[in-house]
Amino acid sequence: MPDLPIHLFWLIFFAYIIVVSICSIVVCIYDKKISKRNNVKLRIPEKSLFIWSAIGGSVAMYITMQLMRHKTKHVSFMVGIPVIFVLQVALIGALAYFGILPPLF
Repeated sequence: MPDLPIHLFWLIFFAYIIVVSICSIVVCIYDKKISKRNNVKLRIPEKSLFIWSAIGGSVAMYITMQLMRHKTKHVSFMVGIPVIFVLQVALIGALAYFGILPPLF
């Protein structure tokens, strides 16, 4: 990891999470709107929704899915997205525990 000031590292990290979360929300809303039109060609593949979650948008994706009632009948999404979130938290915790991440405070 480059020698960034601690506050700059976390600022970049949280900015990344915000940008990815906004993209996840947009993708989820777009897919919901297209699904109502029954236009299969324009739908977002489920794999892409999982990828957006995995790269940092899991919380935003899950909340958007609940609010929009999108993919809520799919067990893979209702279990998969929270599992991705738990794994992300565990990874951050492990990286912090082993001193790979700078302290937040």
